[in-house]
Amino acid sequence: MTDPVIMWSAAIAVGLCVGSFLNVVIHRTPKMLERQWQLQCAELSGAAAATTPPYNLVVPGSQCPACARPIRAIENIPIVSWLALRGKCSGCGVAIPSRYPFVELLGALAAVAAMARFGLSAQGLAAAVFLWTLLALTFIDFDTQLLPDNLTLPLLWAGLIVNLWGLFTPLGHAVVGAVAGYLSLWTVYWLFKLLRNKEGMGYGDFKLLAALGAWLGWEALPLIVLLSSVVGAVIGIGLIVFKGRDHNIPLAFGPYLAVAGVVALFWGKMLVALYLP
Repeated sequence: MTDPVIMWSAAIAVGLCVGSFLNVVIHRTPKMLERQWQLQCAELSGAAAATTPPYNLVVPGSQCPACARPIRAIENIPIVSWLALRGKCSGCGVAIPSRYPFVELLGALAAVAAMARFGLSAQGLAAAVFLWTLLALTFIDFDTQLLPDNLTLPLLWAGLIVNLWGLFTPLGHAVVGAVAGYLSLWTVYWLFKLLRNKEGMGYGDFKLLAALGAWLGWEALPLIVLLSSVVGAVIGIGLIVFKGRDHNIPLAFGPYLAVAGVVALFWGKMLVALYLP
């Protein structure tokens, strides 16, 4: 792994494979949550829960959503298989969304960026996991406006664990960052609800900002909140002006927090020094 060619090739290969798995996480996690909610509602109401086959990140195997044809291993090679199949199912010919190879490519870019910035080290591996998790959360939030606890909470705890050794910030800064990140958006949520009598954001946003604070420390929180708010406002205004989007339709905020977290990971110390010299 000291050979640059081997190191970068391995980073790209691992990133592509993780990106392929992230496609499964993005597609199945919301469906798994829906099943859990249905089971909980049936249990609370005393109704008999419908018997359904197992559904998780492993079972059932990958299959075409249109014809339910199982996808063979040779058809599941990241990016290569999509190009070889010309973006269509080999069974029914239905188009395979280009988002699948795009997520795989982003998974590889995340691995390469982490290694380029932090090297082949525990810090580099942790940064790659951080980026991959944010990637999954971004697409899930875009699709469903959900930030699942089974991704945000492990991300928060992972940030505290890696900073036991101060990989990105001292542990004390990480703990304060987690608490301050959660409480800051929690406070905004309740102020907005009291003033407007409606919810302005979801609880998942609190947990995601807490996770970012746990990874990057409390010093990065003003930068993350400012960047995410500015980007979200610009995009939201653009959608209203140019696309005619109804301003009452909620806009997912998690992706903008994730983008701001990525910026803070790579350039945070330089930017934080502008307001905390």
